[in-house]
Amino acid sequence: MRILVIGSGGREHAIVKALKRSPRVTKLWCADGNGGIAQDVECLRLPDPQTILAFAQKEKVDLVVIGPEQALVDGVCDTLRAAGIRVFGPSKAAAQLEASKGFTKDLCRKYGIPTGDYARFTDAAAAKEYVARQPMPIVIKADGLASGKGVVICIRRGEAERTIDEMFSGMFGEAGASIVIEEFLEGEEVSFFALCDGTTAVEFGAAQDHKAAYDGDKGPNTGGMGTYSPAPVATAAIRQQIMDTIILPTVRAMAREGTPYQGVLFAGLMITRDGPKLIEYNARFGDPETQVLMSRLDDDLAELLFRVAEGKLPNRPVRFKPDAAVCVVMATKGYPGEYKKGSEIRNLAAASALDGVTIYHAGTKAEDGKILAHGGRVLGVTALGATVEEAQKRAYAAVDTIDWPEGFCRRDIAWRAIGRSAA
Repeated sequence: MRILVIGSGGREHAIVKALKRSPRVTKLWCADGNGGIAQDVECLRLPDPQTILAFAQKEKVDLVVIGPEQALVDGVCDTLRAAGIRVFGPSKAAAQLEASKGFTKDLCRKYGIPTGDYARFTDAAAAKEYVARQPMPIVIKADGLASGKGVVICIRRGEAERTIDEMFSGMFGEAGASIVIEEFLEGEEVSFFALCDGTTAVEFGAAQDHKAAYDGDKGPNTGGMGTYSPAPVATAAIRQQIMDTIILPTVRAMAREGTPYQGVLFAGLMITRDGPKLIEYNARFGDPETQVLMSRLDDDLAELLFRVAEGKLPNRPVRFKPDAAVCVVMATKGYPGEYKKGSEIRNLAAASALDGVTIYHAGTKAEDGKILAHGGRVLGVTALGATVEEAQKRAYAAVDTIDWPEGFCRRDIAWRAIGRSAA
């Protein structure tokens, strides 16, 4: 099987490494890749859908795997499918589940999928009038893609009014031209993944992310500073409830609406006292959740993704190792604000050689035999262990082996799971 992966982050590095384990894969490329991916496979520059299509046709690619959300929203899958190329990822129309929070909330309301109450606005005065009638806290979201940062939890009404003004003034660009104001859901958050072939779905694991930049869930929101899997809050009973009340109804709803969903469906959920409720959907694998899921995967990823692309998911559970996995994101100092590029990262080989450790590259580039930081979130230092505690210990041992004074990380990844096991 000849496979092309699209993307340049830690998510794509984890996908590449998992695909490399498949005996079915005979050739693997990545566009655009990064400094770490380039050590594993050939990296290419394919800047637009037509270039991707031309390469896939020339090289007789059997499957194209789309990593980042922007490529999905730009319709890369549609271009490839129209030419008869198998692709793992939803159509542009189906990717609205991520591209428009309002679209997803409307779908949930129409089909009775559990989520928080909400209203949509394109006018600041009407939005403020609505907020004045709602209990606090409240959640305000930019409707469109905002790199995982377009969500603000407002404790007081004055804060909510300022956020409304900022969003309509361009805080998140065009993504904030329309906003969704939601009920604040109380409970424990979890990331849940399912593979969908257009008519049905199978579970692909759960993880728990850490969005805040600093220990104790303090500081600004980020794209994710670390994660672990499995998530103890997602018991077998809860996972079945998620499939029965949220994932499968969504897949059926999308098919009924004429936009069948093929790819991975990433549900951000709140486990409330009334059961799981949908916060939002993403139309691709999460980052850094993919790093822990692919580390735990004990199945043939190439077969699974190919079967999704064909619309023929195998009728069996996806196999995972019983081990826990913890991923600690190392970021450039200053992230998620301004930061400098170009600092050298040393001792990566020594850190990777530690028991159970895999280092996934995100914002890196290779230059003159060195690995340089080239982004905000730079490395996903990931470790397996018999328990979450063991995996965490191994991950931080690897972090401490890496020589990168210009980087930082949270030191409390997986605190919730470890606290639960200690209780």
